Amino acid sequence: MIVLLCFGSSREEVIENVKRISSRHELYAPDVPVYGDTLFTKDFYLKNKSRFDFVYERLEDDVSKKTFCDIINAKISGKTEYLFDCETDKDEPYRTFLKLNDSEIFVDLGAYRGDTVSEFLSRVSDYKAIYAAEPDKKTFLKLENVLKGLKNVNLINACISDKCGKEPFCMNASRGSSNKENATLCDSLTLDSITDRATFIKMDVEGAEAKAISGAKNLIYNSKPKMLISCYHKSEDLFLLPEKVLSIRNDYKIYMRHQRSLPAWDTCFYFI
Repeated sequence: MIVLLCFGSSREEVIENVKRISSRHELYAPDVPVYGDTLFTKDFYLKNKSRFDFVYERLEDDVSKKTFCDIINAKISGKTEYLFDCETDKDEPYRTFLKLNDSEIFVDLGAYRGDTVSEFLSRVSDYKAIYAAEPDKKTFLKLENVLKGLKNVNLINACISDKCGKEPFCMNASRGSSNKENATLCDSLTLDSITDRATFIKMDVEGAEAKAISGAKNLIYNSKPKMLISCYHKSEDLFLLPEKVLSIRNDYKIYMRHQRSLPAWDTCFYFI
């Protein structure tokens, strides 16, 4: 029997069940971009090989380089063992290179219901300020409730993009909220218009990461914040996002980590 995985999950019991099935049958997790129409095929890789090679050479440690190669192999082959072989836990980056202190100005782009802010707060005893942006109106209300009472918190109910104005956005209060057709217009802001200071930025904006980086040129150039940027939404994210950041500041150290999920979701670049 050949089994095709036609859903995504990071739940432990689901992953273990997939492993059990793959031990008995031939199993593939086909890679389909969350957003965009470009499939990550061998031809796509070869067409952009020089750009992939550039990013690989800039990666700071062996774990990052192995993760980068495993993610590419998983996307081309659909074989889950590549993903299982490069997993790290959530704490590892913070232990290894993402050092937080009690003077952070934390910017959470794609704050959802406050889960990343809560995680940030669990890792520091104090902070200077928090900026949390979430475009979905229903989710934003839950975010407000979760962060109610915290000091120096700035909540932004808008898309983060490369320009200020209006952009189409599909609001469904879930992981699938995104810029796409048949969507309502949403207020859009650049990060540069929100703040001129930041020490740590987390960016998971459902396929708009490249635009968000472009809209934060001044902040990135002047402050050189630590950045955690999701790179699994579009096929070109694996080379385009580092290219954009390095075009603003070429002195960043780049790391890559993948946390447990199928297919190759929850994969991030860290710029330090």
